[in-house]
Amino acid sequence: MNRNALLPTSPIGSPSYSPAFAQQRGDLVLIVDDVPDNLNLLHDALEESGYTVLVATSGEAALKRALQAQPDIVLLDAVMPGLDGFEVARRLKAQAATAHIPIVFMTGLREIEHLLAALEAGGVDYVSKPIRPKEVLARMQVHLRSARQAQGAVQTRRALDAFGYASITVRASDGRLMWQTPLARELLQAYFGKVDTRAPEPVLDWLQRHAPAAREQLIEPPRLLLERGPRRLSFALHQQLSAESAGDSAEEAGHWLIVMRERSDAAIIEAMGLNFRLTAREAEVLYWVIKGKINRDIADILGASPATVKKHLERVFAKLGVETRTAAAAMALGRIRQLHPQWEL
Repeated sequence: MNRNALLPTSPIGSPSYSPAFAQQRGDLVLIVDDVPDNLNLLHDALEESGYTVLVATSGEAALKRALQAQPDIVLLDAVMPGLDGFEVARRLKAQAATAHIPIVFMTGLREIEHLLAALEAGGVDYVSKPIRPKEVLARMQVHLRSARQAQGAVQTRRALDAFGYASITVRASDGRLMWQTPLARELLQAYFGKVDTRAPEPVLDWLQRHAPAAREQLIEPPRLLLERGPRRLSFALHQQLSAESAGDSAEEAGHWLIVMRERSDAAIIEAMGLNFRLTAREAEVLYWVIKGKINRDIADILGASPATVKKHLERVFAKLGVETRTAAAAMALGRIRQLHPQWEL
């Protein structure tokens, strides 16, 4: 059974610790420590509080357990023989299957460089030894709640990809591209080439023009539209994430969530070709006539000469039984409206 199916649908975030809540969630905790006494102490405390507990006594065993069981959180001893906790954390964060799991280090090391090393390796927090179970439980609850909210947001955004909607998150202060779905990454590369850490300049220019009014007046700004032949990519400014909507995450607060969608008129071009008995190139020429393009523009788009476009257009006129561009566009547009009522210029 999928443990996530047992999660409650009520709001998350009770400020006080509740063993019954932990039991209902069914959270799975992986404890990694080479000292049996530490394992026993935490194991008993967590089980009594309603958690499901797995243990590992070495770094190698921890990596295998984490990959197989996908725990909700890892309590990780920093100093162990062989593969130490710092390296275990780095490897967990390097794997897509385990990168999302929060890691709380358990360490007797008090020097600041060791504590910083724990955080740099991927830990979200640390507790000092000797272990105090109540402190561990309190820290765990905070990080489990944050991880669940963050994972839920990721799953929601990626689910949009299946319906053709891609999303990106752009930091308002400097335009840094903070997050993107797989489909968004593909679309950005297709329209802008390689995209590094900042959002593409046309997107940033659009944000600078319209984001202030959207934030202050709570109005939806006009969409940004980009064309690549018969393909069109639209950008809709969805919202600016606040600390509340970002799951109380200061890191995400102040980011703009942008929803992208691509529409392709390839099916429209194919339909015109079939309905009017046009060749593929004649149908493309007629498509751009509908779009209001002159022969020189169409030639640039199709990589042909204006003279070649003119010849194609003459054959289109003959097949449609018309004499002017306006008449050809009106006839074709009328047929498109019949076949695809939702189509827009």
